[in-house]
Amino acid sequence: TANFSEQVVESFPSDIPTGIYYGWACVGNGDVHKMVLSIGWNPFYKNIKKSVETHIIHTFKEDFYGEILSIVITGYIRPEKNFDSLDALISAIQEDIEEAKRQLDLPEHLKLKEDNFFHLPEGKIVNNR
Repeated sequence: TANFSEQVVESFPSDIPTGIYYGWACVGNGDVHKMVLSIGWNPFYKNIKKSVETHIIHTFKEDFYGEILSIVITGYIRPEKNFDSLDALISAIQEDIEEAKRQLDLPEHLKLKEDNFFHLPEGKIVNNR
């Protein structure tokens, strides 16, 4: 899971509903992978600040702290909600991941994996990030 900084979270459009989304993610100039994105307050953990957390559906060999994370949100799974237990939260996360995988295999979403957005020239900064 990769968390965006408070500065990036504050720059997200305020009219994006909280909830669980899916799309594509790229770390640095690496490969593009499927991802699930949580935008919201994480009520189970009683967060007091809004967060944007990216769960990249890939196992990385090493940490990528400090790298640029580029994402494309392609769809919405469900609204944010609280859970009665950690097991219920983990179960919902697994269901979200499976739904994201199914959706991202559809041609209209798969084509976005190859978008030029993910293949920026070395060192280029977009939107001041």
